[in-house]
Amino acid sequence: MKQGAAIAMGVIAVALAAGAGYWQGHKGTAALPQGSATATSGTVGASATAAKVEKKLLYYRNPMGLSDTSPTPKKDPMGMDYIAVYAGGADEEPVATNQLRISTEKIQKLGVRTETAQLRSLDRSVRAAGRIEPDERRLFTVASKFEGYVERLHVNVTGQPVAKGQPLFEVYSPELVSAQREYAIAVQGVEALKAADGETQAGMKQLAESSLQRLRNWDISDEQIKALTKTGATQRTLTFRSPATGIVMEKKAVQGMRFMPGEMLYQIADLSAVWVVADVFEQDIGLIKSGVKAKVTINAYPDKVFAGTVTYVYPTLKAETRTVPVRVELANPGMLLKPGMFAQMEVAVVAKLKGVTVPLSAVIDSGTRQIVLISQGEGRFAPREVKLGERSDNYVEVREGVKEGEQVVVAANFLIDAESNLKAAVGGFGEAPKAPSATASAPVAKAAGHQAQGTIDSIDLKDGTISLNHGPVASLKWPAMTMEFKVANASLLKDLKPGAKVAVEFVERQPGEWVITSVKK
Repeated sequence: MKQGAAIAMGVIAVALAAGAGYWQGHKGTAALPQGSATATSGTVGASATAAKVEKKLLYYRNPMGLSDTSPTPKKDPMGMDYIAVYAGGADEEPVATNQLRISTEKIQKLGVRTETAQLRSLDRSVRAAGRIEPDERRLFTVASKFEGYVERLHVNVTGQPVAKGQPLFEVYSPELVSAQREYAIAVQGVEALKAADGETQAGMKQLAESSLQRLRNWDISDEQIKALTKTGATQRTLTFRSPATGIVMEKKAVQGMRFMPGEMLYQIADLSAVWVVADVFEQDIGLIKSGVKAKVTINAYPDKVFAGTVTYVYPTLKAETRTVPVRVELANPGMLLKPGMFAQMEVAVVAKLKGVTVPLSAVIDSGTRQIVLISQGEGRFAPREVKLGERSDNYVEVREGVKEGEQVVVAANFLIDAESNLKAAVGGFGEAPKAPSATASAPVAKAAGHQAQGTIDSIDLKDGTISLNHGPVASLKWPAMTMEFKVANASLLKDLKPGAKVAVEFVERQPGEWVITSVKK
């Protein structure tokens, strides 16, 4: 009994000692100052608090990479917001780098393409729409210089071809008959007074000459005058003949009608050569000079090219269309060219000197300055402000800002020109954000892009747009609806058809303009 009691007392003593040690150790640990090496729970709490502290804003930098910063938010001359730079952030780098960084994956997705700046002559063509018109110097009007009546028509159809000297119509005029009789009497008087004195003969000859001149002033032909002089018999009618070889463009003469002096009876046009009067735009008129060769095409003869020469640049400008008429003269073999036809004129303009050139699509023009993106490899791009010179159909001369051999971006550079925040635009290029760790509770920045799923209603390849019937978009708090999106580049439309179900990523390039940057079936 005594031995069992002693064992029990020993067990109780050990238990009390262990409890006292645990209580003393717990009390000592709780009493340690915060920040001690053994204050484990305090350290964890401090880390969680620090994770919630927001990054410090350093400054705002120019969205185009230019060496310009601001302590407050502002916009650049193109209307783009300056980008916030935070301590420890991805944007904390020397501004002098003047670079934009884009992941290789997104470069391929958006179809970014580059081309080498090269020395070339900017040969270009000035094109203008025009119309075929008769040569004004080859238009002939047939009109009488006396009053009379149309007795007979030899040419009585508009459009009828005529030869020079061919009879057109015959007229009767009392004045004409009287003039012929007067001349015939004067001629007879000259013959009768051959034996008279010189003064009398001179007076009669003067009378005859006056009568003859009157007939000539009425366009009586020499042939008819000779016949009148020879026979002395007056002709009741006078024949009018064609003054040139051509086409009857207008016929007002009707058999039996009365006409007055100066009234047009026929109009004849020689169409062996014609004019093309083209309307050249104001910005191109300085390139057109008299004497340069021009090519003319007609819709009626698409397989034929007519060669002509610019002969005159009109001195007036049409304010309604901001164009200047330009005259081109060309031959009309086979009478293929008809007055009133529409024509297309093309004049080749050759540059005098070679210069550094880039494609027109490489230039981002804000209206006040021009920017070109230079590819520096490994997804790095540097914006350059440039000064432009001459332009051709596809290229533009760069006088300052780009050197020969540099790679310039020619596709997908429109995102730089967006009015929205550049960081938001370029944010769609980056890799997908990583999930936050279990110990970090700092908020993750929102991605610039938005996601949606839906069905394609229609595709417009010309405008590069998709009509998408999509479901709700949580990031924008949009309900399900059908709306139109633009695409970042035409390659995204490949293999897509109406009715296809797709998942898309898109960004807001500018207020109200939504651009799809990725499409997956």
